[in-house]
Amino acid sequence: MSSASSHIRPQPDQVLVDIADYVVGRDIQSDLAYATARHCLMDSLGCAMEALAYPACTKLLGPLVPEAAESEGGARIPGTQFQFNPVEAAFNIGTMIRWLDFNDTWLAAEWGHPSDNLGAILAVADWLSRSATSGRRRPLMRDVLTAMIKAYEIQGCFALENSFNRVGLDHVVLVKVASTAVVTHLLGGSRKQIVDALSQAWVDGQALRTYRHAPNTGSRKSWAAGDATSRAVWLALITLKGEPGYPSALTAKTWGFYDVLFKGEPFKFQRPIERWHSYVMENVLLKISFPAEFHSQTAAECAMQLYPHVKDRIADIRKITIRTHEAAIRIIDKKGPLSSPADRDHCMQYIVAVALIFGRLTSADYEDGVAADPRIDALRDKIICIEDPCFTKDYYDPEKRSIANGLTLEFRDGSKLEEVVVEYPIGHRLRRSEGIPLLEEKFRINLGRRFPAQQCEAIMNACHDQGRLEAMPVHEFIDLFVI
Repeated sequence: MSSASSHIRPQPDQVLVDIADYVVGRDIQSDLAYATARHCLMDSLGCAMEALAYPACTKLLGPLVPEAAESEGGARIPGTQFQFNPVEAAFNIGTMIRWLDFNDTWLAAEWGHPSDNLGAILAVADWLSRSATSGRRRPLMRDVLTAMIKAYEIQGCFALENSFNRVGLDHVVLVKVASTAVVTHLLGGSRKQIVDALSQAWVDGQALRTYRHAPNTGSRKSWAAGDATSRAVWLALITLKGEPGYPSALTAKTWGFYDVLFKGEPFKFQRPIERWHSYVMENVLLKISFPAEFHSQTAAECAMQLYPHVKDRIADIRKITIRTHEAAIRIIDKKGPLSSPADRDHCMQYIVAVALIFGRLTSADYEDGVAADPRIDALRDKIICIEDPCFTKDYYDPEKRSIANGLTLEFRDGSKLEEVVVEYPIGHRLRRSEGIPLLEEKFRINLGRRFPAQQCEAIMNACHDQGRLEAMPVHEFIDLFVI
């Protein structure tokens, strides 16, 4: 009996076809989704402006080969004077947005940051807007918001049931896939070309999570999204040059993504692709108060509530118990030395200790100067994390999606404070009315780090008016951010 496999080229994997159909054919009609996309855009660009204050970020920006830098007609990099081809621009924008771990988040079986896709979306849309020829419509900011909604939906709906981290892969694989789909469409690609480009994204080499976990935690986790968006633009452009796809990129026996990287398992979808609309955008988690890994956000809120009661008693604390959910323990329950800011902002104990000691948690609190305070490590050693199965259950419940943490403090004299519990962080959908004013203030503060008052006001005015923003050509909007 012959064991030779068939040489007949198959039809494209259904997942690839269904995603292309969603990108090309689904009309987004949710006003809430567009309003939320506007706030996510504001917040992401604000995070990017704050990141420009950190040399560790800015050293990676600019042309990779200075003498080969492009300018005329390229995509502009907000907050700078750089102007590049869209591949290099995507890396710069994506890295700035992601650098401080302060942009929006999605938590499920897989975690990630849907606004990471903005590196590709803004770079391509701005480039197209600046290079539009006669007879070709310039993309508007409405197109950017639509691409955001669809990229969020692709990344987030994959994440609901498919855990890439459990097989050692980093979540930026979903950024690459989502960005590839929507920018191929922005670039004028056909349904077939979107299928081909998506297949390229799946057969591409995928990033390992090595750089997110001890003992290898490092700053690559802050530019991995920029790398993924840049690669997505490259794959889209090469597909539009005529590069063919690989129809069974996922399902091919032995050589496909499922067999090689996903333990032979096909993807599962809590929300079938034919039902995808704007669920993820409408429910995305906005990171408003603290630049910290999202599973710790409610723990930081608990610590801030406790700060007035313990600020003068830090040395008297004997033990702190954090009641939490399984995902937090798996990702950010860390003991021992922390080597860098990238290590510290993914450590539950460090985050809680800083909030209790200083009554704050800012990006600067992860730098070496603050980390050298001996009280932080002394307090970290007294903090233990325990899983509450109910918290874990509610974390995965699609109707709740809580990210609960509870803190209990015990003192040397045997006394203890009543446990403080926060189930939903300030950026959760259930706290939108409370969170949006704070998000807008965060944006205003971040703009003020980079621009004079008059320019800040012009940007705020454009962003506050949904109709005006959506009608703006993309290059006109981006020009508001040029220094």
